[in-house]
Amino acid sequence: MIFSSTLYERQAIERAVSVTVGGIPIPFATAEDLLLHKLFAGRPRDLEDAAGVVRRKRSEIDWGYVEKWASEFVEVPGRESLPDQVRQLRE
Repeated sequence: MIFSSTLYERQAIERAVSVTVGGIPIPFATAEDLLLHKLFAGRPRDLEDAAGVVRRKRSEIDWGYVEKWASEFVEVPGRESLPDQVRQLRE
């Protein structure tokens, strides 16, 4: 269960896509939001996962959305490099 406290979190929850699993619709994060979550977490495994999302979904990713939020997150201490990480993944 996820509770939102920021504009980004609320928007990510609203953007979730419903996937039916065992006859039950379950909301999943979009590729863009999964990518942002992985980059924000920043652990080596998360960065590998982010690269995997890009490999599988590159042509479907709304890069404008990802870049917008990455630039917003530079205000969070330790996350100043997110826009650069997004640019590297996009290339």
